[in-house]
Amino acid sequence: MKKQYAFYAVTAALVVAISLFIIIPIPASNGFFTFADVGIVTASMVFGPVGGLVVGAMSGGLIDLLSGYAQWIIFSAVIHGAQGYIAGLAKDKSRKEQVLYLVLSAVVMIVGYAIASWILYGTAAAAIAGLFTNILQSGVGILVAIPISIRLKPVIERYL
Repeated sequence: MKKQYAFYAVTAALVVAISLFIIIPIPASNGFFTFADVGIVTASMVFGPVGGLVVGAMSGGLIDLLSGYAQWIIFSAVIHGAQGYIAGLAKDKSRKEQVLYLVLSAVVMIVGYAIASWILYGTAAAAIAGLFTNILQSGVGILVAIPISIRLKPVIERYL
């Protein structure tokens, strides 16, 4: 079990590093596009729900802290943690069930950020402004994470 914690921490650090290296500001929503979802969904598919929760929460919060969006830390930790947990439920499931869990994890992220935007900025317009970016980020995350996790899972499982 202790080995898993090290894998979670290293994976979260890798997700943060990649996300901060490639960060695209979106002025309309006062937010940004990153590839964090790729790492979170990959970790979830490889480690399962607990690993997805830990990697999602840690990386989501740290990305906001280190990129100057401290007001989002709590929201991002909760939203990406939930996203990771739900995506992790897809581990070792049939393709049909995997699609269901991955789509549900995307919906949680998209709706979660819409609600958080509404809370932080006090208007539905702020929530709507970020929808496209969050849909794109989540969709790209899932599409890129699936082949990566298929190749990575047997390698990681040898060490757990």
